[in-house]
Amino acid sequence: MPASQPRSRARDRNNVLNRAEFLSLNQPLKGNQESRSSSRKQSGQAGAAGAQNANPKERRQSQQLPEEDCMQLNPSFKGIAFNSLLAIDICMSKRLGVCANRASSWGGARSMINLLGITGHGIPWIAGTLICLVKSSTLAGQEVLMNLLLALLLDIMIVAGLQKLAKRKGPYDITPGLLDYLTMDTYAFPAGHASRVAMLSKFFLNHLVLAIPLRILLVLWALCVGFSRVMIGRHHITDVLSGFVFGYLQFRLVELIWMSSNTCQMLISIW
Repeated sequence: MPASQPRSRARDRNNVLNRAEFLSLNQPLKGNQESRSSSRKQSGQAGAAGAQNANPKERRQSQQLPEEDCMQLNPSFKGIAFNSLLAIDICMSKRLGVCANRASSWGGARSMINLLGITGHGIPWIAGTLICLVKSSTLAGQEVLMNLLLALLLDIMIVAGLQKLAKRKGPYDITPGLLDYLTMDTYAFPAGHASRVAMLSKFFLNHLVLAIPLRILLVLWALCVGFSRVMIGRHHITDVLSGFVFGYLQFRLVELIWMSSNTCQMLISIW
């Protein structure tokens, strides 16, 4: 036994794996552990001191990251479809904005397109309806004109309210005109001109006796006015399409609350 112990000790000393550099692979040395723990403590203390010295606003911002900075790892199918359709809508609207400014491909026709848009503006239609109402002498004509005036006022209020809720901007940074500010048509969704011309065309088709060519021209006028707003970069395609839908719904609303001839005569007498 006494002879075997010196032999085993000598064998351990001669073993290469028992050296310090090889011991660190299997089991870290105590000295290394202590040095690492001390360095970690020092770095932790330095980090804590730096955090204490940091601005409290920066600490709050680091603790509460905004939602848009967080990556959604598992988006839903509806979210992917909605974002894809939105991207297509923006891309196509920008491409169709050929009269957005003077430097555009159809920049020379911008004045003519703006003139076409004025034919669908609310202020000229309200003024024209009032003039016709004053000059009208028949009960049927006054009834139709009073309900048309009601439809125009409802269109301005409904579109202005929806635009204030959505607050969607157009594809280009186009400043609204004076007439747009008067009718509170300052945002893109829904398109006020599109809703108005859709409501007017449906109103005239139902309450006026028109020949077939005039009926076709009325529908073409509504389509041209609506998409002219895309050409000048004021609205997206979906804004115009939704405007057509809202215009039809407004016509249905006016049909439901249609004022009779007696009511119109009472309102005219008060006015």
